[in-house]
Amino acid sequence: MELKDKELKEKALKYLNNLKTAFSTLIVKEYDKTLEIIDLARLYLKDAEYYFNRADYITSIACSSYAEGLLDSLRKQKLVDFNWPSKYTPRKTVLVGGVFDLIHLGHIYFLKKASEYGRLIVIVARDKTVIKEKKRSPILNEKQRLEIIKSIRYVDEAYLGSESFDIRNVLTTFKPDIIVFGPDQDKLLEKVKQTINELGLNTKVIKIKQKYNDTVPNSTSQIIEKIIKTFE
Repeated sequence: MELKDKELKEKALKYLNNLKTAFSTLIVKEYDKTLEIIDLARLYLKDAEYYFNRADYITSIACSSYAEGLLDSLRKQKLVDFNWPSKYTPRKTVLVGGVFDLIHLGHIYFLKKASEYGRLIVIVARDKTVIKEKKRSPILNEKQRLEIIKSIRYVDEAYLGSESFDIRNVLTTFKPDIIVFGPDQDKLLEKVKQTINELGLNTKVIKIKQKYNDTVPNSTSQIIEKIIKTFE
């Protein structure tokens, strides 16, 4: 994601946050004169969220601006009252990493939980790294896995990792506030914690302990096993 896109996204998110705060504190003083305009402003907010979720940040900002203008005009006429946020706080940068081969609900659950902590950046393991660590090639190559991850709604940015698997470089490049690990990433978690301490960073480490167990298969290995059994 280019710098301009990042700035537009953060600006669009700020507008959305402003409007949600305004609506949550909205007090209508004269119903007959204002409800139609308030409904119109809500529709603009809905449109702004729609375009934001599709990465059309310019259109999202435009829709939010229309909604803000309607609410401000009503308040100026003393027909409603509400509060804008006193200060917008940018979301924290959250980092996760993984192979993400044969995406399943366990992956989606993990990415959703991680995204709750802030702006989510995903580092996708290179093919060479997977071969070295798992002693086998991934089912999908690195470019395929990266594009799939980029398409998931909870992901803000996604990149391929380095072939040398350089944790220090990842930390200094992306400067995450938080790094989130899944229940099966204990080995990597300890390596990252050690590097954080060596660099003297204040990066917070969070482990999601619970696996997604509502459906089976819920792991790449289980999917592979099921495919093999199905076509034996």
